[in-house]
Amino acid sequence: MRRVLVLALLSVTLPVAAWADGIDLINHFGTITISNAGITSKGSQLSQFNGLNSGHSMGSVSFSTGALISGSIQTGGTFSSAGSSFKVIGIGNGGQPKGVIFSGAFVGPITWTLVSQTGQSLIFQLTGGLAGTNGNGNTVSGTTTQMFHTTVAQLQKGIVHITSGHTQLTAAPEPGTLGLLGLGLLGIGRQVRRKMLVSSRPA
Repeated sequence: MRRVLVLALLSVTLPVAAWADGIDLINHFGTITISNAGITSKGSQLSQFNGLNSGHSMGSVSFSTGALISGSIQTGGTFSSAGSSFKVIGIGNGGQPKGVIFSGAFVGPITWTLVSQTGQSLIFQLTGGLAGTNGNGNTVSGTTTQMFHTTVAQLQKGIVHITSGHTQLTAAPEPGTLGLLGLGLLGIGRQVRRKMLVSSRPA
């Protein structure tokens, strides 16, 4: 029975370990230049990493997209992920890693949405999927949502300001981990079957 319980415990803890390389980060400030050729960010600061907040810049977040493939910059549209990039660098001053935290690119269409317009003031949102590697070299994927503010006049010049962004990335389970999980479940099945056979025999 003890062996069965140990195997059961492994079946619960192994999936948790497989997803332990998650990244949750927030960025603020900076600008983007936007045109039909694409979007390029500049000067956005990493302000929070996995719940850690030092009160100062913790690094940088930079990204770029491919060209506009549908819709318009003024009213909302879709940008291509071809030739895109997304990179997060930590400076190690608040518990976050020093160096590359994430390096990758957008995957699939990137949505550019006009959220609201009040007079000449505009609020936009950018959302898209991401894939790449974390600082440990493990493959991760997830999504990012970036919020922006600008004015009609600034947008005509391709100038938009980053309000904030939220990026969540999760590591995919490694094949070896999945293999161990499968063996654990198989062991549990065998133990349960044996006990059922024993209990079903006449006394």
